[in-house]
Amino acid sequence: MLEYRVRAHRVDAQGSLATTKSAEIVLDTALAGRPDAFNPAELFLAAIAACMIKGIERVTPMLDFKLRGVEIRLHAVRQDNPPKIVSVDYELIVDTDENAHRLDLLHTNVRRYGTISNTVAAATKLDGVIRGAGG
Repeated sequence: MLEYRVRAHRVDAQGSLATTKSAEIVLDTALAGRPDAFNPAELFLAAIAACMIKGIERVTPMLDFKLRGVEIRLHAVRQDNPPKIVSVDYELIVDTDENAHRLDLLHTNVRRYGTISNTVAAATKLDGVIRGAGG
């Protein structure tokens, strides 16, 4: 089994810092929020996006799928009581000349083998679409 480790610490009332390996990310943990850092919900969405993009990088060579770029747009809905994310919707936009069937195959593989997306899908509603943006 793989294991992952992250350390986080409070810097001050305006934010915190998370580290892993030789990387670090500033966290928006300020009560008033801050525009220069991801808050926990935005980090959650970014983790889903990173998982999907990493999955695309993993499966495109196996599928001989040609692309020029990828963009993922995510939207989450949070309920207040108890506070939790109740749904995540995404649009996966792939800059490619591949046909719709091949796009669907890519989407299936990304959804099937994504560690983070599978974890999220088991806990809340995760729905999305894929579309090509080739030219």
